Amino acid sequence: MPMASLKTSPLAPGVSPVEIYYREAGEGEPVVLLHGGWGWTLNPFNRQLDKLSDEFRVICPDRSGYGGSTKLVDGFAVDFHYRAATETLSLLDALGIERAVFWGHSDGAVIAAIIAFIAPKRVRGIILEAFHYYRMKPSSREFFETVANAPETLGPELCGKFVLEFGVDHWRRLITSHAKTWREIALTSSTPSDDLYGGRLREVTAPTLLIHGRLDPRTEPDELDAVAVALPHAELQLLEAGGHGPHNEPGTADEATRLAREFLRIHSSELLGPRASRPQ
Repeated sequence: MPMASLKTSPLAPGVSPVEIYYREAGEGEPVVLLHGGWGWTLNPFNRQLDKLSDEFRVICPDRSGYGGSTKLVDGFAVDFHYRAATETLSLLDALGIERAVFWGHSDGAVIAAIIAFIAPKRVRGIILEAFHYYRMKPSSREFFETVANAPETLGPELCGKFVLEFGVDHWRRLITSHAKTWREIALTSSTPSDDLYGGRLREVTAPTLLIHGRLDPRTEPDELDAVAVALPHAELQLLEAGGHGPHNEPGTADEATRLAREFLRIHSSELLGPRASRPQ
């Protein structure tokens, strides 16, 4: 299985080296798929890895703490999205990738957006699926409390997938830590409109596609309106039957993949432009 070795990662402080497992298929311009907060096993990008690899080099890493990558010792920090963005850029360096299109789901979408404003020269375009904007998530408070305190109540099937993703000795600690961290993120907000990006989302200039399920239970009532103000150039595709994982849901997976491929093709003159020298 392909592994990349990083000297360090802010997601796993004090650990060296940090091993990152990744899946890869196809050739051409790189497209990096960034999984959500519950990892590849819960919302896999298998269909996209298969369907897009006929035109693109598709890379799907497990972040530290997930899948086959280095396990986390202390769980998640409040700024874990920013730490993950730094780790992702280090992975690109290790793989010799100068620039890429990033398709992120949920937490992965937050990470993709952060990369787009902290390292714009590394980004050819971003696809933001099930995107989070607000730090406070009142509609999800009960959900996070349940996961933080009693993840077993989510049912044996889901817990079995957590075991596959995080390991039998780690799954409960990591799932509860993730939920508690989202709860802490909300507590650091001074107003309900505080965003995860410190107002910097407006700095994103890369072509942007938003894929969102109308039935997404993690979305606040006016959250997409706020995103439209912060990302006025972004294209929004709202999938009527979609929930929190349109790329992996039977009723929307094909449409989400079609929209992503169309986005890549429409912007090919921008996305497939001349290669720049590798950033230092």
